[in-house]
Amino acid sequence: MDPEKATELVKHGSTLLLLDVPQYTLVGIDTQVFSVGPEFKGIKMIPPGIHFVFYSSSNKDGKEFSPIVGFFIETSPSEVIVRKWNLLEERLIRVPEEEDERYAQAVKHFEFDRHLGPYSLNDYGDWKRLSNYICKDVIERIEPIGGEITVACESSLVGSIPKTTMEKALAEQLKDSKLHREVESSERNGCYYTPIPRVIKQKGISGAELTSVNLDKTYILENILMKEYDGVEERLLGELQFAFIAFLMGQSLDGFLQWKSLVSLLLGCTEAPFQTRSQLFVKFIKCIYYQLKYGIQRDQARNSDIEKESSLFLDDSWFSSDSFLHHLCKEFFLLVNEASVIDGDLLTWTRKLRELLEKTLGWEFQKKSDVYGLYFEEDDEYAPVIEMLDESN
Repeated sequence: MDPEKATELVKHGSTLLLLDVPQYTLVGIDTQVFSVGPEFKGIKMIPPGIHFVFYSSSNKDGKEFSPIVGFFIETSPSEVIVRKWNLLEERLIRVPEEEDERYAQAVKHFEFDRHLGPYSLNDYGDWKRLSNYICKDVIERIEPIGGEITVACESSLVGSIPKTTMEKALAEQLKDSKLHREVESSERNGCYYTPIPRVIKQKGISGAELTSVNLDKTYILENILMKEYDGVEERLLGELQFAFIAFLMGQSLDGFLQWKSLVSLLLGCTEAPFQTRSQLFVKFIKCIYYQLKYGIQRDQARNSDIEKESSLFLDDSWFSSDSFLHHLCKEFFLLVNEASVIDGDLLTWTRKLRELLEKTLGWEFQKKSDVYGLYFEEDDEYAPVIEMLDESN
């Protein structure tokens, strides 16, 4: 990079100062993961905005790692955020206010510059696509007390019975680690995710109406949007992205379960995508498209020990053809195929999602020759009518 440009980024970018972190500790920010060396003291040139910081301490030879701890931060231009390693608790903690100011001034005078690793701007685009709906309000509503997200504090591991292939795989990976002892001894809480009901039980309506409500989850979606998100669709999408990042980067099982619940809710709607919430579904399909694209690429690129450790939960069961995601996508694609009127952007992004899953995972949905598939000729009389809806709808 041009020296002048680098200096400009150092001055106006944010700095995360991480002091006394033991060698071999894995430290990550957003989509980037590093192994701490003897000279490491933090990361510089961080673009202002929302970021996810995570770390995992290791034993002395760097071969065994503790559960990842992560937290969200929001940085301003030229801001310095200071964390210091607490040896007794094996975790990063905040420093007293007077120390914080002293370290911030030292950073601004470049006293730590040679000990700071640069934030890779080449990876920033991926991060923005994974987090563009996460804002300060979303973080404050969901994050645990103290802000630290770690599977060691999640109640879902205690006494739970995994049901899906993936959940069984996650439990198996953790079975022989020291994680369960940490769960039992922890007094910290997990994230405050929005409760998503799997079924609706309502008095005063007929059996047929109750069946209809549970087959089409539009009613549940509308109820949650109004009750939990004050009708603001972006807050739901922000929680979807929060949960995915907590799961993929932070190895949070609760994060995975919440992501699964939200995806199941949205892909289980049959009316909302075409009538009441078309623009929400365009944004939602784009969100999971980029999430899955990044997750698949990350899984395929795991070569080093660092990548393997930071991707502990991402194994083959996540992408198996009998996963919940495959079944949900298959039903949703069929729904889109058979729609008589559909928003053009929704059709475009649904096509992109399907092609991604078919090409990268080898998933099969319907044959291309099928007139109800997502592959249409321009003059195909069986293709759905595409209606370009106004953004305000």
